[in-house]
Amino acid sequence: QVQLVESGGGLVQAGGSLRLSCAASGRTLSSYDMGWFRQAPGKEREFVAGIYWVGGSSYYADSVKGRFTISRDNAKNTVYLQMNSLKPEDTAVYYCAAGRTARLDNPRAYDYWGQGTQVTVSS
Repeated sequence: QVQLVESGGGLVQAGGSLRLSCAASGRTLSSYDMGWFRQAPGKEREFVAGIYWVGGSSYYADSVKGRFTISRDNAKNTVYLQMNSLKPEDTAVYYCAAGRTARLDNPRAYDYWGQGTQVTVSS
């Protein structure tokens, strides 16, 4: 069993930055693929970024490519999402997830989810 806890969300002005953290307990994250998803009010949960544990390749949704960076620190059992040049449309609850999947962008492929952290970007 893996427990995931997100932190780092908050209120920021457009153009600003935030770094989200996802800390794991229960098991090491080093053998899990990790993903960040977000869900805005009235919308479905959508893929933001993911990173494979083998090789560390990362992938991003087109809407965040070039602005967001996912990284992992296996020693700290933590995954990060650095978010720069934030836009109001980035406002959502952000969730991290862990799984063993060939499809980072498929939420059904993940086994464990955090409770989410709110990110609000004001214009």
